[in-house]
Amino acid sequence: MSSIEEPLCFDNVPRLSIIGRLQRCTSTACRPRVDETEVGNCLTEARECSSSNSCNLKSLLLTVMIMAGEGKQEINFLEIPWFGYHTRMGIRQYPARNGVALKQNNVGAGFMLENILASIFVKIVEVGPRDGLQNENHIIPAAVKVELIKKLASSGLSVVEATSFVSPKWVPQLADAKDVMEAIHDVHGVSLPVLTPNLKGFKAAIAAGAKEIAVFASASESFSKSNINCSIDQSLTRYREVIAAAKELNLPVRGYVSCVVGCPTEGPIPPEKVAYVAKELYDMGCYEISLGDTIGLGTLGTVIPMLEAVASLIPVDKIAVHFHDTYGQALPNILVALQMGISVVDSSVAGLGGCPYAKGASGNVATEDVVYMLHGLGIQTNVDLGKLMAAGDFICKHLGRQSGSKTASALRKAS
Repeated sequence: MSSIEEPLCFDNVPRLSIIGRLQRCTSTACRPRVDETEVGNCLTEARECSSSNSCNLKSLLLTVMIMAGEGKQEINFLEIPWFGYHTRMGIRQYPARNGVALKQNNVGAGFMLENILASIFVKIVEVGPRDGLQNENHIIPAAVKVELIKKLASSGLSVVEATSFVSPKWVPQLADAKDVMEAIHDVHGVSLPVLTPNLKGFKAAIAAGAKEIAVFASASESFSKSNINCSIDQSLTRYREVIAAAKELNLPVRGYVSCVVGCPTEGPIPPEKVAYVAKELYDMGCYEISLGDTIGLGTLGTVIPMLEAVASLIPVDKIAVHFHDTYGQALPNILVALQMGISVVDSSVAGLGGCPYAKGASGNVATEDVVYMLHGLGIQTNVDLGKLMAAGDFICKHLGRQSGSKTASALRKAS
């Protein structure tokens, strides 16, 4: 195959020899062409131009010409694995991140992407101690959960979901929530949110010393009824009370939406239903909305429309993604979420997880695999992969099974 047909990685991104078109785009229309000679300083400094043909770097559409062997080929995207994404119009948007967009090439007249990824930080929300362990058949001692949380915190993770204050009748694996919270009160430098399904659970969480809570709704009516025994609208009514109580105590609240692309009972879920629930939670006061593909059905074809629908109603920097890896699609789905500007990813150490109310749901995407991919892209996470793998080894030895992380398995064989 020719060089232009070969897969490209960040290390061999071709030089952009010609910028064919550089336009500013809004959500509804693209503005007239901007002369390349007018925007060099703006691009170099990642600031806005003052000209009438503004090149506000919040959104740029690029069509570039690259040199490929002896010839030229026009492409409508930059050959970088995650930077930008295809819209239905067949063009890509390139949102500036952390004030960094394009850096001027000192050699040629064109521009090169340089050191963009080094400025990007992705927050990982570790859900293993709660979402990862809630579906285990055998009760796991509280002491083991506490040690797992401490090991995860020591790896550099900034958020570790600790437990859930739900009825032990429905989720017996989490009946020790109070004991776990009391044992981790001295764990510092990490947020330890807990799930609270109602006001009763909220009060129990506060009594146990919780400093952050989360509420969880569903985009599926049938799943909402099976999971929390009420309709979507009834659950939202409950959460208004919970969030109001949290606001009185100045506690942050995170919101979850489950079944965002598919439901084990209803099948495909319309994106507008997901967007509706997400917007309701956001308007109530949730600082962040995590969108969960509970049974891992999502592909790029279903995830992108869903994310677009939600991002049309709430700010993209308030969106997180939560993918199960049932069909091996979690990492591609995370990658496209990054392309769309999302920078918060939920995952579970060793790929632990599943949902007791979602038949066929396998584990969450493994945190080790997410960290390995992000670090491979040059994206910062502040997570020490070695320490993270040690936490995965710890819990897997207790559970008596192999890690669900391909990265952990591969690195272990290579060492």
